[in-house]
Amino acid sequence: MLFNSLQFLFFFIVVTFTYFAIPHKYRWFLLLASSCYFYMAFVPIYIFILGFTIIVDYFAGIFLENSRGIRKKYYLLASLIANIGVLAIFKYYNFLNDNLGILLNGIGYHNPIPHLSILLPIGLSFHTFQAMSYTIEVYRGKQKAERHFGIYSLYVMFYPQLVAGPIERPQNLLHQFYEKHSFDYIRVTDGLKLMVWGLFKKVVIADRLAKVVDNVYNNPFKHNGLSYIVATIFFSFQIFCDFSGYSDMAIGAAQVMGFKLMKNFDRPYHSKSIHEFWGRWHISLSSWFKDYLYISLGGNRVSIPRWYFNLFIVFLVSGLWHGANWTFVIWGALHGFYLVFALLTKKIRNTITILLGLNKLPGLNNFFQISITFSLTTFAWIFFRANSLSVAIHIIKHSFTGLYTNISNLFHHGDNSLGLGLTHSELLIGVAAIVLMEIIHIMQNKYSIRDWIRSKPTYIRWSIYYAIVIMILFFGVYENRQFIYFQF
Repeated sequence: MLFNSLQFLFFFIVVTFTYFAIPHKYRWFLLLASSCYFYMAFVPIYIFILGFTIIVDYFAGIFLENSRGIRKKYYLLASLIANIGVLAIFKYYNFLNDNLGILLNGIGYHNPIPHLSILLPIGLSFHTFQAMSYTIEVYRGKQKAERHFGIYSLYVMFYPQLVAGPIERPQNLLHQFYEKHSFDYIRVTDGLKLMVWGLFKKVVIADRLAKVVDNVYNNPFKHNGLSYIVATIFFSFQIFCDFSGYSDMAIGAAQVMGFKLMKNFDRPYHSKSIHEFWGRWHISLSSWFKDYLYISLGGNRVSIPRWYFNLFIVFLVSGLWHGANWTFVIWGALHGFYLVFALLTKKIRNTITILLGLNKLPGLNNFFQISITFSLTTFAWIFFRANSLSVAIHIIKHSFTGLYTNISNLFHHGDNSLGLGLTHSELLIGVAAIVLMEIIHIMQNKYSIRDWIRSKPTYIRWSIYYAIVIMILFFGVYENRQFIYFQF
């Protein structure tokens, strides 16, 4: 069930009204049943996979709390094996098997292990990581084991963030299911505003830009350098609007009912470094890797070479988390390289900044740093979006080929000569929507947009609401496009 569908609209209205209408003691059951229905709307049989990991982790949590010494480690290991095992079978089995086959063929052997024709369960990586955070926190003694099986199940399956996060921690979410949330007009309307804003980013920006991106990246050998550049920049905004749009709708839907989910995006393309970018992009995953992998490897409390190694490994694993394909691995490795290179060249870059006098021009220096960071992340997105390594390499090699001719044709024959898949007016709508979003992001650097709107007279508030709704209705793309991160 997609957030950008009429089916979800009816589902949300019914669940929310029922939630506030029934007594508090029955609400957990309503949310759990609704979450099961929500998940089964995709592939019903995969509810049993979720059920298996939920049962394993529920009992693992209780055993962990009651155990000491080596036995406690064994229970944690059993929980991690169960979760990672499911992930490995459904997400990485064929990837590892295919690469093993290539390796064996290279030395003259045939790979006898069969290929599995299985569909990856929606959001498997998300709820797997959320479940793992629970058992790890219980093991560390930072979270008490949840005795209520229904509440624990709801922690894993809570429908707003079930299939694409944010990846919550038990300390933040579990206790909220016990709290009574009364109807609060300001909170409910704030949640609805966030949902509408997320829907705007999804259907007006992301799904419109997707037409260009899909047209170019799915047919790379039919396009030219300028098309590659335009499509790649569009993909940077598409993936941001698609994923942050989902997060906004998830956080907003939860907020309407009184639940507070963690912030997942914070204007990442305004970052002045790759390090800052990862503090603003997919925050729930970045913090997960920091807390459970980076620190476990020693973090920065080790020798400098080992510190660089830790950073690189974390991003390599992050790339693999996103998908069982070498394109994702290289995408993660690129970001790991960016971070390590930034640390190695920090003194040199500071010296250059001083020599150029940029330290005395903070506005220009910030613009320069933001531009460089955006360019680096956009370049890395090529590998993330490309269907294969060969396609990514082709696009990189030919992005600046014949640019003068491409631009000259553009001015003489219009944008249709690029074959981007959108008309001139459709392109203008997409670009205008991006500009509007960035203006709002700049305003958000100074104050909360929702508080600002609330402070305005009624006629101004409702004019803004109507304007956003009209833009969604008239300029939205309604093709029931799945959210990009559902595949992870």
